Amino acid sequence: MEKLWSPWRSKYIETFKDKTAKTSCFLCDAAKFNADDADNLVISKGPFTFTILNLYPYNNGHLMIVPYAHEGDLHSLSREASLEIIDQVQLLVKALEEVLKPEGFNIGLNIGRASGAGVDDHIHFHIVPRWNGDTNFMPVLGEAKVISQDLLTTKKNLQAVLKKFMNNHSA
Repeated sequence: MEKLWSPWRSKYIETFKDKTAKTSCFLCDAAKFNADDADNLVISKGPFTFTILNLYPYNNGHLMIVPYAHEGDLHSLSREASLEIIDQVQLLVKALEEVLKPEGFNIGLNIGRASGAGVDDHIHFHIVPRWNGDTNFMPVLGEAKVISQDLLTTKKNLQAVLKKFMNNHSA
């Protein structure tokens, strides 16, 4: 059997070891970052939500739209946050279409540990760009996903397109 060196994966696996030692929510921590800073994965911020690239993406461009409110229950989202999430999904799908040219998307959320939620106490919506054939031998046989672009490059490209959209909208 071939072995693939992926040291980044160990950071992800470590997050599952001792949940009792967890003292903060990484999504709440990420909400404090400025989207203009080049050293974090926050793409944009709104009044009720922010968008961040997934550090452990299923595919290039995997985004999460996160309400600022630390809630694990969908019914606890405010109407304003709910509306902003849908607006952001539409805007970010448009941006991903321009930047990455995907052939489809998976959009959704996992509520509760039984649904597969890795973070079940802070709701977040996923946008995963998809391409025909993006499930190849690497994830199926090698249990490893190859992401073809650096996350900070993806961030920069998406922010440039979002800025263009905003400039065109205000003109």
